Amino acid sequence: MKKSLKDRLAILSDAAKYDASCASSGTTRRDSKASGGLGSTEGSGICHAYAPDGRCISLLKILLTNFCIYDCAYCINRSSSNVERARFTPDEVVWLTIEFYRRNYIEGLFLSSGIIRSSDDTMGEMVKIARDLRIKHGFRGYIHLKTIPEASAHLVEEAGLYADRLSINIELPTDHGLERYAPEKRPVNIRRSMADLRLKIEEAREPTLSGKRKTFVPGGQSTQMIVGADGADDATILGSSARLYSSYGLKRVYYSAFSPIPDSSKNLPLIKPPLMREHRLYQADWLYRFYGFSIDEIASIGEGGMLDLELDPKLAWALANRDRFPVDVNKADKETLLRVPGFGTKTVNALVSARRHRTVRLEDLARLGVSLKKVRSFITAEGWSPHQRLDRSDLRAAFAPPPEQLSLL
Repeated sequence: MKKSLKDRLAILSDAAKYDASCASSGTTRRDSKASGGLGSTEGSGICHAYAPDGRCISLLKILLTNFCIYDCAYCINRSSSNVERARFTPDEVVWLTIEFYRRNYIEGLFLSSGIIRSSDDTMGEMVKIARDLRIKHGFRGYIHLKTIPEASAHLVEEAGLYADRLSINIELPTDHGLERYAPEKRPVNIRRSMADLRLKIEEAREPTLSGKRKTFVPGGQSTQMIVGADGADDATILGSSARLYSSYGLKRVYYSAFSPIPDSSKNLPLIKPPLMREHRLYQADWLYRFYGFSIDEIASIGEGGMLDLELDPKLAWALANRDRFPVDVNKADKETLLRVPGFGTKTVNALVSARRHRTVRLEDLARLGVSLKKVRSFITAEGWSPHQRLDRSDLRAAFAPPPEQLSLL
């Protein structure tokens, strides 16, 4: 018996929850006021909702189908998996996106898929969905497409004409891991697709004779790595991320903690890694991209190539490099201030601006929203210097979370 649209939506939205690489940031501003179309990428009329694990679900996040000809060991939708299968037609996805938007549930669409028949057949249907939304229905909301491995370059390029962002998932941090757990996928081809897409994005940004630029994936490309499936440590994961950022101009690398799946390979872990590990990787990723830290600096602070789960990476680095503190907030340069635990980029910019007009005191930092408990051991300010020495042995204990009583239930 054919499943109802509601039943298929339940199956295919649940199947999409394992893909973390969805966000509507970084795209261009578009709305339908001038065009007479439908939707916008920002502004009023957007209803944001969040899942219990903190992921944003303001996009309609679904799979076109969870049927798949590939048998990736870590994937719940692999061909050998005993899961309930379902499939949408392209017209059904278009209808769902428009109706959800009209009801103010979503700001756009995140669409992924298992592979049916062939990579090109599946990618072709995804392109049709994006094209129909943009051309037939004048949809001006956000569209993020996850490209299909081994799909033809011309299909990926056409997808870029309609999508705000494309993601090409690397899946695992090492070629060895991907070859072991997803033998049908070829790491070299994934990287080639990323490189081709980067060239197309850069080409679209070049000015033309008319002065107009071609709209092509304005939100850039992203990727996702599964954490904890193949035994790679955090240093390896962050090293892979750094190479991806520098080589392919990625907007984001997303980290998704491996979740054990039914009837999985005996080579996969039986338990999932702590979600805090995923969180620490995001924090370390931020330090690399926006705070001037090198991957080697971040990776060297943990043990065995793993980040400290009790302390955020910047605080752990500061405790491991106490000779570089305290920092004088009235004299230190911006690069040094960015390394102070508790100082974010906005705080540092505000601090540098404020000290042009007055000498900064500790209470001024509090007005900027800084956590004085975190920063006061690492800075000096007008009228303030740390009363306790940075080399004392119990300093870590002052920041580490208190021990918790474990429950037997």
